[in-house]
Amino acid sequence: MYIEAHEVQEVANAMMNMLHEDELEVINNFYDAVKAKDIEKIDELFKALLAEMEVHFKTEEDMMEQNAYADAGMHKSDHDVMRKKLTKFHKRWEVLKGPKEVLNFLDKDFKKWYTGHVSKWDAKAAPLLG
Repeated sequence: MYIEAHEVQEVANAMMNMLHEDELEVINNFYDAVKAKDIEKIDELFKALLAEMEVHFKTEEDMMEQNAYADAGMHKSDHDVMRKKLTKFHKRWEVLKGPKEVLNFLDKDFKKWYTGHVSKWDAKAAPLLG
């Protein structure tokens, strides 16, 4: 398994934890498809990953706005960094269909960002977005 549940910090907000649980399933299925170089499955799951990540980002951003969360801009900018990277890699995928490049991104960048984002930004925001 690419990202184990215990590697993602549980935060003090049930909605955010649910988002992370749903996301992990998609992330791990996507990783497995990339590792297996299953082009059709990657095509399908890359879109699912983008959609799932956007649900995570948008839900949190809406919660931050509704609660006038002071660090909303910084938290959102961390989302935006990964939005841009995922979009860039998806566009490259659509043209090149290169699982090696996607695997490299997942191994060297995405996992560290994801677990770090949850433990830093989501954990800090969670108790204030109740």
